[in-house]
Amino acid sequence: MNQRTRIRSAFAAAPDYAGNARIQREVAGNLAARIAALDLPPAPRVLEIGCGTGFLTTALMAQGIGGDWLVTDIAPEMVDRCRAALPPADDSRSLRFTTLDGEHGAPFGAPFDLICSSLAVQWFDDTPAALARLAQWLAPGGHLAVTTLGPRSFGQWRAAHEAEGVVPGTPHFTPVEAFETLSPETLIVEDMIERHADPRSFLRAVKAIGAGTSAPDHRPLSPARLRAVMARFAQSGCEVTYEVVTCHLRRAPTFPYVSPS
Repeated sequence: MNQRTRIRSAFAAAPDYAGNARIQREVAGNLAARIAALDLPPAPRVLEIGCGTGFLTTALMAQGIGGDWLVTDIAPEMVDRCRAALPPADDSRSLRFTTLDGEHGAPFGAPFDLICSSLAVQWFDDTPAALARLAQWLAPGGHLAVTTLGPRSFGQWRAAHEAEGVVPGTPHFTPVEAFETLSPETLIVEDMIERHADPRSFLRAVKAIGAGTSAPDHRPLSPARLRAVMARFAQSGCEVTYEVVTCHLRRAPTFPYVSPS
């Protein structure tokens, strides 16, 4: 099973995502507020990548953003959960739902005035390259606004592994500096802290939101090694840092749109 299939399967098997993804919900709300402040047209054409259970979709609706939306996720189960979680569409917007590999797939309905994604693109193989590719689907003056995770995320959990002389399985998140090569309009880095009652609560929460897919080269720890890591993590207070990176790109208003081949 390749890494992309593992990720898709993990999220498909995360039925209690909405009940455990507290940080993800807050990040989506913050991103929606930033998007609402952009100079979007009155009825924008919107593409959402990695909709999950609908945190960003719902938050954008609450901000009053209408238009023609294409809401996508790599896991069809997540698309179904998002669709079921949303209130009925009104006259201000139309909603279409489909599965899409946001890194390599070709969405229909381009060009878009807004392409957005909240805490999904960190699962891409090459996030900066994927964002550059997605930006090609923007209409002149269009915006691409995403949040992702930086490499300091889950630092406490990784430190517990390192203290025990073992390698953690946390994904290799893209360095923040790599996004600067895209010449973003805005690049914001914020730390958000999540506290857990104990190490098992942390591990259960990670599994419940489908985010437990380890790095491809990681070998699972023995039960004894894992218990030692969990004990170290407990000593740190069971806090976990999310390094949240918000990247906003904009296509030049006068740049002619040419459909990518």
